[in-house]
Formats: sequence, structure tokens, C-alpha cells
Amino acid sequence: MRALLALASAVLLSACEQEPEGTPVMRTEIGSGVADESVQTTGTTARSSDCERTTFEGASFTHCIADPSKHRITVDLGPDGGDPYRSLPNLAAGRPADAALVAFAVNGGMFDKVGKPIGYYVEGGDRLKELNRADGPGNFHLKPNGVFFGTAGKWEVRTANDFYSNVGDRPAFGTQSGPMLVVAGKLHPEIAEDGPSKAVRNGVGVDTEGRAHFVISDGAVSFGILARYFRDEIKTPNALFLDGNVSQLWDPASKRLDNGAAIGPLIVVEHRE
Repeated sequence: MRALLALASAVLLSACEQEPEGTPVMRTEIGSGVADESVQTTGTTARSSDCERTTFEGASFTHCIADPSKHRITVDLGPDGGDPYRSLPNLAAGRPADAALVAFAVNGGMFDKVGKPIGYYVEGGDRLKELNRADGPGNFHLKPNGVFFGTAGKWEVRTANDFYSNVGDRPAFGTQSGPMLVVAGKLHPEIAEDGPSKAVRNGVGVDTEGRAHFVISDGAVSFGILARYFRDEIKTPNALFLDGNVSQLWDPASKRLDNGAAIGPLIVVEHRE
């Protein structure tokens, strides 16, 4: 009986590690032939990168920081009235010539087969998808899931239930994903310490000074190590998983533009000046 209980516990703790395989993401540089050189070089050479490589528990991560005093955050699904971009190169190519300079951009939450968000999504103050509190399979529905949102320079990560109960005003932007990685300083209760499923994964958390931290692994990692990076290294009270296998980053200053499996909502961090 004790052996059966132990087995059941192990299955529960690794439940959020169940994730289908995706197309490998390509880490590219300008002029590689993967992306048009013109879409990301204009106006970026004088800027230093807001992202840096770091290691944690033997794993390599790229850690990007958005500071409210220097950056603004928006979400972008696709051109107005058009289909979703589905990739960072398409986002880069589709930005108007007079648009604010991009500090960096990442995939921003889970989506359906055509790239549209499956959870709460607000872009430019317009709510395109209501909060999703339904039960279901997969990482998104491994409760608690959560919402990354903000207005002006105030950004937050909250569980979906907390958001539902306590956020009355519609934010300027918002995107829902799941599961939460860190909730009130503690790891998600069903995340294994180092589960067997490994993938390139990314997430977001907001620290006590109001800065948003975007972290993407440079190789395949478990949920556990990504969650501990947010809890122990960055010390964000709450952190949200954005996706795995398809996780991608555009960092114009370092000339990095990932391309791979089709993605959905995008989080764009822009320079204020």
C-alpha cells in the first residue's frame, strides 16, 4: 500500500511535466539567412542589451529585465484586424517605421491551433478574450494558473482567482498562461523538484521594486529549476510560466531573433525614449 501511495505522489508532482514535443527553436543572428537583416538592425546599434546570460544549478538562462523607468510593455497578437504574427521575425518585419524601439520581445502565453489566446488577453486596453477559469488538461489548466498584466509602469503577476477577485479595472495589457511557477513566495505545489520532462521554457515574474523579469532557458530544463530560479535567484513573489518547447526571444541589441514553431500572443518591451 505504501508503495502505491508513493507512486501516486510521484505522478502528481510530475503532472505539469507532461508537454507535447514542439518544433526545435532556432537561435539566429542577423544575416544568417533566416530573417531579413533590415527588420531588426535599424536604430538598435547604440543600445546595450537588457538581457544577459546566467547560470543557475548548472543550467544556462537568458534573463531580460524590464524597468518601468526605462521601458513600457505591450502585448501584440498580429497586425490590426489581421491574422496572428505567429513568429518573432514576422513581428519584427511588421512593426511600423515610426514605432518605438524594441528592447526585447518574447512569446507571451498559451494559444489555440490558429495562434489566438486561450485565456485572458487584453491588448491596448481592448479585451479580446475573457479570463479562463475552466478545468481541463495540459499545463494551462494546472491550477493555479495566472495573469501577467499592467497599466503604464505598474506590472503584476497574479493567480487567475486573485485577478478575478481583486482586479476591477481593465489593464492596458494582460495575458493569461499557466501554471504559476511561484505563488506568494512558494513553488507551485504540483511542480516536481526536477521532473523528467525537459524543454526550452520561459516565464515572467515581477520583483518587489516593480521590475518585470523575463527568463528563457538556453537549453532543455525542468519546470522545477525554472521555478526555483524565479524564487531563489530573482526572488519574485509570483512568477508565471509562459510556455515550453516553443519559447523564443527577440533581443535586437544582441542581434538574436529566435524562430521555430508557430507561437501566439507576444509580449513586447519597448524603450521609452
